[in-house]
Amino acid sequence: MHRRRRTALSVSAALLVAAPLLTACGSDAHPGAAAVVGGDRIETAALQAQVRDVRSAQEASPQADQLIRATGDLSREKLNGMIFDRLVEKVAADAGITVSRKEVQQTRRDAARQYGGDGQLAAMLLQQQGTAPGEIDGVVRRNILMNKIAEKHGVTGSPEGQKKLTDLFGAASEELGIDVNPRYGTWDHEKIQLGRYQAPWLRQVTQDPGAAPTGA
Repeated sequence: MHRRRRTALSVSAALLVAAPLLTACGSDAHPGAAAVVGGDRIETAALQAQVRDVRSAQEASPQADQLIRATGDLSREKLNGMIFDRLVEKVAADAGITVSRKEVQQTRRDAARQYGGDGQLAAMLLQQQGTAPGEIDGVVRRNILMNKIAEKHGVTGSPEGQKKLTDLFGAASEELGIDVNPRYGTWDHEKIQLGRYQAPWLRQVTQDPGAAPTGA
């Protein structure tokens, strides 16, 4: 049991630096919604609120100019993350996987210790994937779920394991019927990626569980 928990934390910490970039084809059939995922709307106002939170955090950073330049298409990236969260929740629910508040808090504390404190963890997430401080628990929750999904389905670091994960998420995305305003790009159900972009979560979740966390 202790070994399994340590493995989960190592993979979750590595996943903290992997920002999913997902989007989809869509239309203007849902005015006011940035996307509709499984019949649930992602309101444009909610997307804009996330963007404002990130920009505020970036502007308060000593590296403000660099951070802002690196996330010029922030609206698209944040919407991608919001869609991905719903996809992960579906795959987890289908497998009977849950995450408790206690698990989120413990994993965040462990990750903060690994990166030198909660402030350093927040700074790293802001730099690596445009995560505002108020979004950190959500990122931690997503990564715990990803780790449990990989464990539940026996995903390993092999090409076969990566294909298994890709197929699993591809089937879930098709079932959800993701519909996104076309201004945000084109979604590929089979590759789980935007255009030619290689989603880092696929590489991270299938790495050796004992490996040290890596940057994006």
